[in-house]
Amino acid sequence: MKKPGLTGSLFLLGLFAAGLASAHFGMIIPSKDVIGKDDPKEVALQILFAHPFEGRIMQMDRPARFGVVADGKVTDLLGTLAEAKVDGKSTWKASFKIAAPADYIFFVVPQPYWEPAEEKFIIHVTKVIVDALGAESGWDQPVAQLAGLPCEIVPMTRPYSLYAGNIFTGQVFKHGKPAPNAEVEVEFWGKGRTKAPTDAHVAQLVKADQNGVFSFAMPKSGWWGFAALMEGSETIKKDGADKKVELGAVLWVHAYPWQ
Repeated sequence: MKKPGLTGSLFLLGLFAAGLASAHFGMIIPSKDVIGKDDPKEVALQILFAHPFEGRIMQMDRPARFGVVADGKVTDLLGTLAEAKVDGKSTWKASFKIAAPADYIFFVVPQPYWEPAEEKFIIHVTKVIVDALGAESGWDQPVAQLAGLPCEIVPMTRPYSLYAGNIFTGQVFKHGKPAPNAEVEVEFWGKGRTKAPTDAHVAQLVKADQNGVFSFAMPKSGWWGFAALMEGSETIKKDGADKKVELGAVLWVHAYPWQ
Protein backbone atom coordinates (compact mmCIF):
# COMPACT_ATOMS: atom_id res chain seq x y z
CA MET A 1 0.00 0.00 0.00
CA LYS A 2 1.39 3.40 -0.98
CA LYS A 3 2.07 5.64 1.98
CA PRO A 4 0.70 9.18 1.84
CA GLY A 5 3.21 11.88 1.00
CA LEU A 6 3.79 14.97 3.08
CA THR A 7 0.90 16.83 1.48
CA GLY A 8 -1.46 13.91 2.05
CA SER A 9 -0.31 13.50 5.64
CA LEU A 10 -0.86 17.19 6.35
CA PHE A 11 -4.31 16.99 4.78
CA LEU A 12 -5.28 14.02 6.97
CA LEU A 13 -3.84 15.75 10.03
CA GLY A 14 -5.88 18.85 9.17
CA LEU A 15 -9.07 16.80 8.93
CA PHE A 16 -8.32 15.16 12.28
CA ALA A 17 -7.62 18.50 13.98
CA ALA A 18 -10.75 20.03 12.46
CA GLY A 19 -12.81 17.14 13.76
CA LEU A 20 -11.52 17.70 17.26
CA ALA A 21 -12.06 21.46 17.15
CA SER A 22 -15.48 21.40 15.48
CA ALA A 23 -17.82 19.66 17.85
CA HIS A 24 -21.43 18.88 16.94
CA PHE A 25 -24.02 20.13 19.43
CA GLY A 26 -27.76 19.71 19.64
CA MET A 27 -29.21 23.03 20.75
CA ILE A 28 -32.37 24.39 22.39
CA ILE A 29 -32.12 28.13 22.93
CA PRO A 30 -35.08 29.86 24.64
CA SER A 31 -35.83 33.56 24.29
CA LYS A 32 -35.31 33.84 28.06
CA ASP A 33 -34.24 31.38 30.74
CA VAL A 34 -35.99 33.29 33.54
CA ILE A 35 -39.57 34.49 32.99
CA GLY A 36 -40.51 37.14 35.55
CA LYS A 37 -43.99 38.24 36.58
CA ASP A 38 -43.77 41.32 34.34
CA ASP A 39 -42.51 39.41 31.29
CA PRO A 40 -44.72 38.07 28.48
CA LYS A 41 -46.00 34.65 29.55
CA GLU A 42 -44.61 32.96 26.47
CA VAL A 43 -41.19 31.61 25.56
CA ALA A 44 -39.86 31.17 22.03
CA LEU A 45 -37.53 28.23 21.45
CA GLN A 46 -34.94 27.77 18.71
CA ILE A 47 -33.91 24.15 18.02
CA LEU A 48 -30.94 23.35 15.85
CA PHE A 49 -27.88 21.19 15.22
CA ALA A 50 -24.69 23.19 14.86
CA HIS A 51 -21.05 23.91 15.54
CA PRO A 52 -21.94 26.62 18.07
CA PHE A 53 -18.64 28.44 18.49
CA GLU A 54 -18.15 28.81 14.75
CA GLY A 55 -21.84 29.52 14.12
CA ARG A 56 -21.96 26.82 11.45
CA ILE A 57 -25.51 25.43 11.10
CA MET A 58 -26.00 21.77 10.17
CA GLN A 59 -29.01 20.06 8.64
CA MET A 60 -31.48 18.87 11.27
CA ASP A 61 -34.37 16.71 10.11
CA ARG A 62 -37.67 16.97 11.96
CA PRO A 63 -36.93 15.76 15.52
CA ALA A 64 -38.17 12.38 16.68
CA ARG A 65 -39.38 13.92 19.95
CA PHE A 66 -39.83 17.35 21.49
CA GLY A 67 -41.45 18.01 24.82
CA VAL A 68 -41.35 19.60 28.24
CA VAL A 69 -41.39 18.32 31.81
CA ALA A 70 -42.92 20.46 34.57
CA ASP A 71 -44.15 19.44 38.02
CA GLY A 72 -43.54 15.78 37.19
CA LYS A 73 -45.69 15.83 34.05
CA VAL A 74 -44.42 15.23 30.50
CA THR A 75 -46.09 17.19 27.68
CA ASP A 76 -45.54 16.31 24.02
CA LEU A 77 -44.78 19.44 21.98
CA LEU A 78 -43.73 17.82 18.70
CA GLY A 79 -46.79 19.17 16.90
CA THR A 80 -45.83 22.75 17.77
CA LEU A 81 -42.59 22.68 15.78
CA ALA A 82 -42.23 24.79 12.65
CA GLU A 83 -39.33 24.53 10.23
CA ALA A 84 -37.04 27.55 9.87
CA LYS A 85 -34.36 27.54 7.19
CA VAL A 86 -31.00 29.03 8.16
CA ASP A 87 -28.21 29.09 5.57
CA GLY A 88 -30.26 26.60 3.57
CA LYS A 89 -30.34 24.12 6.48
CA SER A 90 -33.42 23.00 8.43
CA THR A 91 -33.70 24.29 11.98
CA TRP A 92 -36.86 24.36 14.09
CA LYS A 93 -38.77 26.81 16.22
CA ALA A 94 -41.62 26.63 18.69
CA SER A 95 -43.54 28.86 21.07
CA PHE A 96 -44.70 27.76 24.52
CA LYS A 97 -47.21 29.56 26.74
CA ILE A 98 -46.48 29.65 30.45
CA ALA A 99 -49.54 28.47 32.35
CA ALA A 100 -48.25 28.42 35.94
CA PRO A 101 -45.12 28.96 38.04
CA ALA A 102 -42.71 26.06 37.45
CA ASP A 103 -39.30 25.08 36.20
CA TYR A 104 -39.91 23.94 32.62
CA ILE A 105 -37.42 21.35 31.37
CA PHE A 106 -37.54 21.32 27.57
CA PHE A 107 -36.01 18.38 25.72
CA VAL A 108 -35.49 17.28 22.13
CA VAL A 109 -34.48 13.92 20.67
CA PRO A 110 -33.28 14.24 17.05
CA GLN A 111 -33.37 11.73 14.25
CA PRO A 112 -30.03 9.83 14.13
CA TYR A 113 -27.47 11.90 12.20
CA TRP A 114 -25.00 9.94 10.08
CA GLU A 115 -21.45 11.27 10.38
CA PRO A 116 -19.45 9.67 7.54
CA ALA A 117 -16.11 11.04 8.78
CA GLU A 118 -16.53 9.10 12.03
CA GLU A 119 -18.49 6.14 10.62
CA LYS A 120 -21.21 6.43 13.25
CA PHE A 121 -24.61 7.89 13.98
CA ILE A 122 -25.00 10.81 16.39
CA ILE A 123 -28.01 11.31 18.68
CA HIS A 124 -27.81 14.33 20.98
CA VAL A 125 -30.54 14.33 23.62
CA THR A 126 -30.71 18.02 24.45
CA LYS A 127 -32.24 19.92 27.37
CA VAL A 128 -32.67 23.51 28.53
CA ILE A 129 -34.40 24.67 31.71
CA VAL A 130 -36.57 27.78 31.99
CA ASP A 131 -37.70 29.13 35.35
CA ALA A 132 -41.11 30.80 35.24
CA LEU A 133 -42.73 33.20 37.69
CA GLY A 134 -40.29 32.60 40.52
CA ALA A 135 -40.85 28.86 40.96
CA GLU A 136 -37.12 28.11 41.36
CA SER A 137 -37.91 24.46 42.06
CA GLY A 138 -37.59 21.26 40.05
CA TRP A 139 -34.46 22.16 38.07
CA ASP A 140 -32.39 19.47 39.84
CA GLN A 141 -34.78 16.59 39.15
CA PRO A 142 -33.77 13.78 36.75
CA VAL A 143 -36.34 13.50 33.97
CA ALA A 144 -34.81 10.91 31.61
CA GLN A 145 -36.69 7.91 32.97
CA LEU A 146 -39.95 9.85 33.27
CA ALA A 147 -39.66 11.12 29.69
CA GLY A 148 -38.13 7.94 28.24
CA LEU A 149 -34.75 9.49 27.40
CA PRO A 150 -31.57 7.37 27.20
CA CYS A 151 -29.31 9.95 28.86
CA GLU A 152 -29.20 13.40 30.41
CA ILE A 153 -27.15 15.92 32.35
CA VAL A 154 -28.77 16.74 35.69
CA PRO A 155 -27.70 20.17 37.01
CA MET A 156 -26.10 20.38 40.44
CA THR A 157 -25.78 24.15 40.06
CA ARG A 158 -29.05 26.00 39.45
CA PRO A 159 -28.99 26.25 35.63
CA TYR A 160 -30.46 29.74 35.30
CA SER A 161 -29.77 33.19 36.77
CA LEU A 162 -26.05 32.47 36.36
CA TYR A 163 -23.29 35.03 35.92
CA ALA A 164 -20.16 34.91 33.79
CA GLY A 165 -17.45 33.50 36.04
CA ASN A 166 -19.82 31.15 37.88
CA ILE A 167 -18.83 27.51 38.12
CA PHE A 168 -21.44 25.17 36.68
CA THR A 169 -21.60 21.59 37.99
CA GLY A 170 -23.65 18.77 36.49
CA GLN A 171 -24.00 15.00 36.70
CA VAL A 172 -24.12 12.76 33.65
CA PHE A 173 -26.64 9.90 33.57
CA LYS A 174 -26.99 7.03 31.09
CA HIS A 175 -30.03 4.75 31.34
CA GLY A 176 -30.83 6.18 34.77
CA LYS A 177 -27.39 5.56 36.28
CA PRO A 178 -24.41 7.90 36.75
CA ALA A 179 -21.98 7.66 33.82
CA PRO A 180 -18.46 7.36 35.28
CA ASN A 181 -15.57 9.17 33.58
CA ALA A 182 -17.79 10.61 30.84
CA GLU A 183 -16.08 13.13 28.57
CA VAL A 184 -17.93 16.43 28.45
CA GLU A 185 -17.33 18.83 25.57
CA VAL A 186 -18.07 22.49 26.31
CA GLU A 187 -18.71 25.17 23.71
CA PHE A 188 -19.79 28.77 23.74
CA TRP A 189 -22.45 29.83 21.24
CA GLY A 190 -20.17 32.29 19.53
CA LYS A 191 -22.12 32.42 16.26
CA GLY A 192 -18.81 32.76 14.43
CA ARG A 193 -18.11 36.14 16.03
CA THR A 194 -15.85 34.90 18.83
CA LYS A 195 -12.19 34.32 18.08
CA ALA A 196 -10.21 31.35 19.39
CA PRO A 197 -6.42 31.58 19.75
CA THR A 198 -6.04 28.02 18.40
CA ASP A 199 -8.34 25.31 17.04
CA ALA A 200 -8.00 23.48 20.36
CA HIS A 201 -9.65 26.42 22.13
CA VAL A 202 -12.93 26.09 20.20
CA ALA A 203 -14.24 23.17 22.28
CA GLN A 204 -13.19 22.72 25.89
CA LEU A 205 -13.04 19.21 27.37
CA VAL A 206 -13.84 18.18 30.95
CA LYS A 207 -13.77 14.64 32.28
CA ALA A 208 -16.42 13.64 34.81
CA ASP A 209 -15.45 11.73 37.93
CA GLN A 210 -16.48 8.19 38.86
CA ASN A 211 -19.96 9.47 39.74
CA GLY A 212 -20.41 11.32 36.45
CA VAL A 213 -19.94 14.73 38.11
CA PHE A 214 -18.11 17.55 36.30
CA SER A 215 -17.57 21.29 36.77
CA PHE A 216 -16.70 24.17 34.47
CA ALA A 217 -16.24 27.91 35.06
CA MET A 218 -17.92 30.01 32.35
CA PRO A 219 -15.63 32.97 31.61
CA LYS A 220 -17.95 34.89 29.27
CA SER A 221 -21.60 35.92 29.24
CA GLY A 222 -23.83 34.11 26.75
CA TRP A 223 -25.05 30.59 26.09
CA TRP A 224 -22.84 27.61 27.02
CA GLY A 225 -23.44 24.04 25.89
CA PHE A 226 -22.31 20.92 27.76
CA ALA A 227 -22.28 17.67 25.77
CA ALA A 228 -21.47 14.44 27.60
CA LEU A 229 -20.51 11.95 24.91
CA MET A 230 -20.86 8.19 25.33
CA GLU A 231 -21.33 5.09 23.23
CA GLY A 232 -24.91 4.04 22.74
CA SER A 233 -26.09 0.61 23.79
CA GLU A 234 -27.66 -0.12 20.40
CA THR A 235 -26.50 -0.01 16.79
CA ILE A 236 -28.25 1.24 13.65
CA LYS A 237 -28.03 -0.55 10.32
CA LYS A 238 -26.63 1.32 7.34
CA ASP A 239 -25.75 -0.28 4.00
CA GLY A 240 -26.34 -3.69 5.55
CA ALA A 241 -23.89 -3.16 8.41
CA ASP A 242 -24.38 -2.37 12.09
CA LYS A 243 -23.07 1.13 12.86
CA LYS A 244 -22.23 2.51 16.28
CA VAL A 245 -24.25 5.29 17.85
CA GLU A 246 -22.75 8.21 19.76
CA LEU A 247 -25.13 9.38 22.47
CA GLY A 248 -24.80 12.93 23.66
CA ALA A 249 -26.44 14.20 26.83
CA VAL A 250 -26.55 17.94 26.15
CA LEU A 251 -27.55 20.81 28.43
CA TRP A 252 -27.55 24.53 27.63
CA VAL A 253 -27.21 27.25 30.27
CA HIS A 254 -27.00 31.03 30.03
CA ALA A 255 -24.46 33.21 31.84
CA TYR A 256 -25.38 36.87 32.36
CA PRO A 257 -22.85 39.72 32.46
CA TRP A 258 -22.03 40.96 35.96
CA GLN A 259 -23.39 44.48 36.38
